[in-house]
Amino acid sequence: MGNKNGKFLSRLKANKELLFLSLPGGIWFLLFTYLPLFGILVAFKKFRIADNGGFFKSLIESEWVGFDNFKFLFASGDAARVFLNTVLYNLVFIILGVALPVLVALLLNEIRNKGMAKIYQSAMFLPYFLSWVVVSYCLFAFLNPEKGFVNNVLQQYGKEGISWYTEKSWWPFLIILMSQWKGIGYNTVVYLASICGIDKTYYEAAVLDGATKWQQIKFITLPLLKPVITILLIMSIGKIFNADFGLFYQLPKNSGALFDVTNVLDTYIFRALRANGEIGMSSAAALFQSTVGFVLIMAANKIVSKVDSDNALF
Repeated sequence: MGNKNGKFLSRLKANKELLFLSLPGGIWFLLFTYLPLFGILVAFKKFRIADNGGFFKSLIESEWVGFDNFKFLFASGDAARVFLNTVLYNLVFIILGVALPVLVALLLNEIRNKGMAKIYQSAMFLPYFLSWVVVSYCLFAFLNPEKGFVNNVLQQYGKEGISWYTEKSWWPFLIILMSQWKGIGYNTVVYLASICGIDKTYYEAAVLDGATKWQQIKFITLPLLKPVITILLIMSIGKIFNADFGLFYQLPKNSGALFDVTNVLDTYIFRALRANGEIGMSSAAALFQSTVGFVLIMAANKIVSKVDSDNALF
C-alpha cells in the first residue's frame, strides 16, 4: 500500500504544473456541472415554492410524483408531430452541417489571395453573432405580407403576394436555409483550421506525382479531415432531440398557423410551461433530452469504434 501511495504522490509531483493549469476548469465543472445535478430531483416532483424557504426546502417539501411529469411529453395529440419535426430537422441540420462547411472550407483554402479569403470568412462568420430576434426582424423585412421586399417584387411582375406567416409550405425550406446561413461561418472555421494544420509536404509530394487538385482533396484533405468530421458528427447526434429555440420560435414569429412545421420539442415545452407553470414538467423534458442524447452519443461512438476505432471518441 505504501508503495502505491508513493507512486501516486510522485506522479502528482511530476505533473503538478498540468494539475494547476487544469484546476480552474475542474472547479468550473464541479460548481456548474456536477453540483447542479442535484436538481434532477425536480423532474420527479410536483415542485412548489415553500413559504419562507429557499430552493432546497421547496424541493424537500414538494410532492413526489415519480414519472408523472414525463407523461405530458407523450400525452398530447401533437406529441408525435413535435418529435417528428425535431428529429427530421436535426437530421437535415446534421447532414448539411457537415457537408456545407467542409465544402466552403475547401473553397476558402483554395483562394490564393489570403486577404480576400479573410474577408469572405469574416462575412460568413458575422451572422453567427446575431441573435435570432435580430435575424427574425431582418427576415420579416423581406417577408412582410404587406410591405415586404419579396412581395413587392412579386407584385411588380404581376404575381400575387404570399402570406408568408400563414402559409406553412414554405417554412421547412426557410428554417433550414436560415439555420445554415447563420451557422455555416462558425462550422467552416473549425474545418478550415483543421485543413490549415495539414502538413504541406503531403501536397508537395502529390504535385510531384502529378496529382490534380481534386485528387489532392480526395486522397489527402478529406481523409485527414475524417477524425474531426467524425467527432463533430457524433456530438451532433447527441443533440438530435434538442432544437434551437430561437430558430423555431422567433423566426416564424410564434405564428399558430405554422405550428405543424415549426413546433419542436423545445417550443412545445416552453408553451406547455407558460400555460400550466409546472416547473417539474420542464425539468422532466430537459432530463429526457439529456438522457436520450447521452445514449445516442454512446451508441454512435460504439458503432464508430467498431468500424474505425481510431476515429472514435474513446
